[in-house]
Amino acid sequence: MLDKKRSAMNTKIIVVKNSQTEKNKIVIPSKIISSGGLVAFPTETVYGLGADAFNKKAIKQIFKVKGRPQDNPLIVHISDISQIDQLSEKIPKKAEKLIAKFWPGPLTIVLKKKKKVPLIVTAGLDSVAIRMPSNKIALELIKQSKTPIVAPSANISGKPSPTTANHVKEDLFEKVDCIIDGGSCKIGIESTVIDFTSKTPTILRPGYITKEDIEKIIGNTEIYTQKKNKKIRSPGMKYRHYSPRAFVIMIDYKKDFKKELEKILKTYKDKKIGIISFNLNIYYKSKNIIVKNLKSDPKKYAQKLFYYFRDFDNKNVDLIIVQGIKEKELGLAVMNRLKKATSKFL
Repeated sequence: MLDKKRSAMNTKIIVVKNSQTEKNKIVIPSKIISSGGLVAFPTETVYGLGADAFNKKAIKQIFKVKGRPQDNPLIVHISDISQIDQLSEKIPKKAEKLIAKFWPGPLTIVLKKKKKVPLIVTAGLDSVAIRMPSNKIALELIKQSKTPIVAPSANISGKPSPTTANHVKEDLFEKVDCIIDGGSCKIGIESTVIDFTSKTPTILRPGYITKEDIEKIIGNTEIYTQKKNKKIRSPGMKYRHYSPRAFVIMIDYKKDFKKELEKILKTYKDKKIGIISFNLNIYYKSKNIIVKNLKSDPKKYAQKLFYYFRDFDNKNVDLIIVQGIKEKELGLAVMNRLKKATSKFL
């Protein structure tokens, strides 16, 4: 457990390549969780910063370490469906259908909470967000810890979410007890969050599991629109998120990207610039221009977006220019993150 007596330099780095053959490596992190400490660990979406979901003191430390506002609720991660009984009284039938289809996986279900769930977890709400990750290391950590684990992204609040252990180290080394290095995250953006406490199931945060995927299973769902002065019901809804240090300009997918890009480059010719685009067939000789090319594939965009943001930060880029995509299916989730990170829209 991290306290004044334990030097921040005691952060343990544990590399786990195979959670099934290296279960013994997860013993120490699980004991840290059980004793009230903080452990950063990989999931299939992004790296999470974990603590015992019933330990208020440990959860307060998460908010402190991340600089996270306390009105921003946390997601509780479980390793077995039976653990829902510790967190919620009842699972609606439609929620059961989604659980059967998408768990373990990148889908978070919001249900009415039990009284035993600390209010610090839910930001004072009467609901709790729950998910079962598919990453084997995450599942083994929760299993060995013998408790559900709250785990927001393992970064300083507002920065791009971490998709590698090195990203976590950049933000939280010497601030947490342990970092489990389980390699790169496969998906790269946070889970879809769907609320079952309202009359119609409502997507609070778009993610890898799309509205179209969900509606194939349970029919009509809504996309939530944040209203002024309303309490936020899910992470990623209210505050500026996913932002690199650099100024970010996004060019609408409907516009001529090359044409708009050349205008920007002339205006900011003395700046170091990073570009994220689809199949940009231009070679720049300038060392001040770094191009990250993607295929026109939302899955690849989702997987690489935060990774590229962090890479640009490490290269001290002043300006990032990104190409937008259509806001449909997974593109909705990608654009949700881009809009929160973007400083100027074209």
